[in-house]
Amino acid sequence: MNDNIDNIGFGNRVQGGSCGPWPLSGRTRVFCIIGSPVSHSMSPAMHNTAFECLALDAVYVPFEVTDLSRAVRGLVALGIQGASVTIPFKEAIMDLVDEVDETAAKIGAVNTLVIEKGTIKGTNTDWIGAQRCLEDLLPIRGHRFVVLGAGGAARAVLYAVTRQGGEAVVVNRSVKKGRALADEFGVTFFPFTAIDRINADCLVNTTPVGMHPYEHESPVSDTVVRRYEAVVDVIYNPLKTLLLAQAEAAGCGVASGVEMFVYQGVKQFELWTGQKAPVERMKEAVYNRLLNQ
Repeated sequence: MNDNIDNIGFGNRVQGGSCGPWPLSGRTRVFCIIGSPVSHSMSPAMHNTAFECLALDAVYVPFEVTDLSRAVRGLVALGIQGASVTIPFKEAIMDLVDEVDETAAKIGAVNTLVIEKGTIKGTNTDWIGAQRCLEDLLPIRGHRFVVLGAGGAARAVLYAVTRQGGEAVVVNRSVKKGRALADEFGVTFFPFTAIDRINADCLVNTTPVGMHPYEHESPVSDTVVRRYEAVVDVIYNPLKTLLLAQAEAAGCGVASGVEMFVYQGVKQFELWTGQKAPVERMKEAVYNRLLNQ
């Protein structure tokens, strides 16, 4: 079996699945990711590997989107049955779909679309990935989590933490946006200038600071990192950000964004197909792409 997972385009299957490639046809179910940019996304490799492992006649493709409203209408017209939603559309898309479920409404962001009989339903699976990632490091209940950032990923982490009985603190450079998010979730807010005075158990970076191609940047100093028992970075490219390297050097428990990313994708796959996802093969596909890009 070839483990070099590589998405080779719309007209071909992904190589490396245990069932091997087969031709696309008019009966092939189509799924996609919409965002800007999407060229770096690991989602096509992850989902196409899962389709092949279960011998499903389905394909997942990336769509770079500039006009979100038209793109959403086009999903139904083209018969696409499900989509992932990524930066910068997770919040804006909520006003463009037919239904938003309770979870996505509470989080305030949609990362998954399920399309059935011409109706687009929006939900959010990011929080599931966040919960799994955090609980691999320490129990959420009874611990305090500092969440850096105020975007869609921060919302998912806050939902996971508060839902599981943890305490959350929002820290953001924009006071207005950070305070509004903290008030929405009923948690504490601190401006970024106060981060070296906050006491907590786990630091969660949901900002893009440290993401490729800015691998040599970190959102916080070594001194701040040493205040925490555990550090999570939702970034998964690179696999080890400078923040995680700082945390390892300080003796903290660490987790990258891979676990969060894979488990949100696992839930997407199961919503779209009604079948149990091949988790380990999906995880392998992501790691192989990241290590061989």
